[in-house]
Amino acid sequence: MAIKNVMVVDDSATDSHLLSEILKKNGYAVTTAASGEEAIIKSKSDKPDLILMDIVMPGMSGFEATRAISKDPATAAIPVIICSTKGQETDKAWGLRQGAKDYIVKPITEKALMEKIKAL
Repeated sequence: MAIKNVMVVDDSATDSHLLSEILKKNGYAVTTAASGEEAIIKSKSDKPDLILMDIVMPGMSGFEATRAISKDPATAAIPVIICSTKGQETDKAWGLRQGAKDYIVKPITEKALMEKIKAL
């Protein structure tokens, strides 16, 4: 599947902007969500080709949102890459168990992000 539309989910405006700029520079269309709840709603309406998901957010965590998106038949085909400052192996393993396809630790470099997207 060709990835063209990416949703960035992050409660940090700075991190969201940084990821969006990297993606736009590489030819992707970008939508954003500032919470797990918003990501679930937008994943159903916008049908992005990929979701970049932060973990630590107020309300619903990125782990919970990833699990909801990956378990819902309407959104289960959308790959999720978790983008988080939480870099422990247990965090990575838990993220993948929630349905994420990959996991990248912040700070994120353009090269690392593009490699993860191309590997999907």
